[in-house]
Amino acid sequence: MNLMRLTALIFSIIIVCGCQRKSEDDFLIFEEDYFNALLAFQPTFGTLSGVHQYDESLEDFTQGRIEGRIEELRQQSARLAALREQPLATDEALDAEILQSRIGAELFELTEERTWESNPMIYAGQPGEAIDSLLKREFAPGRERIPAVVARMQGVPRIVDAMKANVRNPPREFTELALRMAQGSVSYFAETVPRWAAVFATVEERGRVEKAALLAQLAMEDAARWLERDLLPKSKGSYALGEARFLKKLQAEEMIAMPLKQLLATGEAALQRDRTRFQQVAAKFAPGASLPEVMRRLADDHPRESELLAATRASLARTRKFLVEKGLITLPSNLQPTVAETPSFARNGAFASMDSPGAFETRATEAYYYVTPPERDWNAKRRREHLRLFSRPVLEMISIHEAYPGHFVHFLYAEKFPTKTRKLITTGSTVEGWAHYAEQMMIEEGYGAGDPRLELAQLSEALLRDCRFVAGIKLHTEGWTIDQAAKLFVEQGGQGSASASEEALRGTYNPTYLYYTMGKLMVYDLRRDFQRERGANYTLKSFHDTLVRQGGIPIPIIRKILLTRPTEVR
Repeated sequence: MNLMRLTALIFSIIIVCGCQRKSEDDFLIFEEDYFNALLAFQPTFGTLSGVHQYDESLEDFTQGRIEGRIEELRQQSARLAALREQPLATDEALDAEILQSRIGAELFELTEERTWESNPMIYAGQPGEAIDSLLKREFAPGRERIPAVVARMQGVPRIVDAMKANVRNPPREFTELALRMAQGSVSYFAETVPRWAAVFATVEERGRVEKAALLAQLAMEDAARWLERDLLPKSKGSYALGEARFLKKLQAEEMIAMPLKQLLATGEAALQRDRTRFQQVAAKFAPGASLPEVMRRLADDHPRESELLAATRASLARTRKFLVEKGLITLPSNLQPTVAETPSFARNGAFASMDSPGAFETRATEAYYYVTPPERDWNAKRRREHLRLFSRPVLEMISIHEAYPGHFVHFLYAEKFPTKTRKLITTGSTVEGWAHYAEQMMIEEGYGAGDPRLELAQLSEALLRDCRFVAGIKLHTEGWTIDQAAKLFVEQGGQGSASASEEALRGTYNPTYLYYTMGKLMVYDLRRDFQRERGANYTLKSFHDTLVRQGGIPIPIIRKILLTRPTEVR
C-alpha cells in the first residue's frame, strides 16, 4: 500500500471514529434530556428512583400538561430516530432502541389508550404514593423532608380537580376501585402523615404538616364523594382494548410482537402443562382429590391474622438460606427487606409486593416487603378466605417471588446496571418474568426437599399466572365479562371465589398481565440458548448473575447482550 492510500485510510478511520464519538455524545445528551423531562412529568417516579430534585413537585394531570407531554414525546421520538441513523457504539445503540420503545409506549398510553380520561385510579392512588415515597425512606433527615411533604400535600386538590375535569365514562369497575383507593387515602392523610411528623418535628413544623395533611384529607374525601355520587352512576364505559390496541400495547411496553392466535395458544399450552403436572403431584399428596379440593387442603394450613407478618419473615429466612447454600446466584449485599403491611392507599387487589429503593438512591436503602392483611370492614368469611391466600406453602413461593431470588435480589444488583437507561427502565415481562421463573427454578433445584406441598404451591402460583395470560387476552379481545374470567380462575386455576373476582377485575385495568408467564417462558428460552453458547463454561449461577446484572430492560434486548447469535422471541 503506497503512502497516499495509507494516509487516506487512516484519515477515513479518524473521520468514522470521530463521527461515532460525536453520535455517542449526542445520544448521552439526549438520554439526559429524556430522563429530565420524564422525571419532571413524573416527580414521584423521580423520588422512588433516588433522584430528588423534583421532591417538592406533585404530578400535574391537567389536560394542558398532558397535551404538552405528548408534544414533548413526539419531538423526542423524532430526535432519537435521527440519532439512531448515525453510527452508535453497541451499548448506546441498545439503549436508544430501549428508549425509542419506551417513548412509543408512553405515547400509546396518552394518545390511544388514553387512561388519563378513562381510569380514575390514576388520580385516586397518586397522592398517597407521592407522599409515601417521601415518608418511608430516610434519604434525608425527617425535618429536611417536611417542605417536600407539605408541598406535595398542598397539591392534592389539584389532582382531584384534574380527575373531575378529565375522566369521562370510565368502566364501572375502574370507578369502584378508585373509590376504594380514595377512601384508603383519607385515613392515610388523617393518621399516618401526622403520626410521622410527631416523632421528630417541632410544634411549628407539626402544625404545617397537619394543616397540609388536613387539606389533602379533605380533598380525598371530596374525591371519594364525587366518585361515588357523580362518576359511578355515569361509569358505563368498556374496559376492552380490542385486538389491535392490545397487541400494540404489548409490543410497545414489552417488545413482544406475536400474532394474537399464537399468543393465546402459548398461554393455553402453559396452562395445560401446569395443570397436568399439578395433577401428577397432587396424586402423591391427596390421591383422587380434585383441583379445588387440593387447593383447599393446601390453604387450610395458613397463619392467623396476628401471625401473618411473623410467618412472612420466617419464610424469608428459609428461602435466603437455601439460595446461599446452593449458590444459585451471587448476593452482592447483606441488605434484607423489611416486612410490613401494605399501605392502605395501595391496596388495589395486590396481596403481596416488594417495594425497593431506586437505582440512584444512595442513602435510603430500605426495601419493603408488603403483605396485605384483611380489611377492617370485611366480614369474617371474607377475612378467612383472604388469609387462606397465604397458606404456608404458598407463602414460601411468595417470598421466593418477592425477595429471594426474585424482585429483591434483582434490586440488589441495581448499582451494577451499566447505564442510566438500564437503571431507570423496567419491563413487566423481565421483572415479573424473572421472579416467576425463580419460583419454578427453586423447586427444580430442590427447595422443599421433594415435599409435594411446595411443588403444588409453586404450580398453584403458575396456574394463577397462566389464567391471567388467558383471561387478559379474552377480556380485551374476545368480549369476555369479569364473571367469565373469574370462572376461569376458579375452574382452571383453583382460586376461591373472592380472589378469582379480584384477579378477573385486575385484568380489566392491567390488560397485559400475561407478562408473568410470558416472561418466565422467555427466561427459560434465554437460559437454554445461553447454556448452548457457553458449553462447558456454563453454570446456572453464571446465567443468573449475568441476567440480573442487565436490570429490568426488555428480554429481547437482554438476548442481544447475552448471546452472540440472538434470535427472535419464540
